[in-house]
Amino acid sequence: MIKKENISLVIADDHPMLLKGLYNEFTKNHYSVIGQAKDGMHALELILRLKPKLAILDINMPLLTGFDVIKMIKDKGIDTKFIILSYLREIDYIKKAKSLYINGYLLKEDSFLEIEQCIEAVLNDKVYFSPSFDDFSLKNATEELKKIKLLTPSEITILKLIALKTPNTELANTLGVSIRTIEKHRSNMVHKLGIEGVTNSVTYWALKNKDIISNF
Repeated sequence: MIKKENISLVIADDHPMLLKGLYNEFTKNHYSVIGQAKDGMHALELILRLKPKLAILDINMPLLTGFDVIKMIKDKGIDTKFIILSYLREIDYIKKAKSLYINGYLLKEDSFLEIEQCIEAVLNDKVYFSPSFDDFSLKNATEELKKIKLLTPSEITILKLIALKTPNTELANTLGVSIRTIEKHRSNMVHKLGIEGVTNSVTYWALKNKDIISNF
């Protein structure tokens, strides 16, 4: 097991008292906190510059969300691991976390012991979600992502454009295919995504899940 003092951390939360509380708890328990941020942009700058072993981020922060920061860092190829620490427990946030392959997701109601257990799991390349999440939400989020992975590259491209409210005629012109081909792709996606029986089901699904789709 890695010694706590060798675990470099960047922590970010836009609530000063929560950030201070986290800092105090980590330093009291001998972790190496090398950076603190009160907004997403500062968190991004710190992680890019300091390359910590682990970053613990809130989701809703000024300038950039925790999810924005994580995506940008991953796009840079930096191997910092991430834990989300948030009040948000809705399934859409779980889906977003899973689509970004975030290592850990805890709730602010969780104990510091839970945070330590999550850190240990994450540093051992395991995924750790708060036990406060219900099994249905975790399973449902995983199943939705599996469905997207059934789509072909062409279908994912079309789905991304649909999420931008691109009409069929523009889709066809952009991709250099016929309207009939676009409609065929839509029909295939209806079956693969399991959304039969709803008018404009692909458009509705794409708009609802556009943040997840953008990660593919």
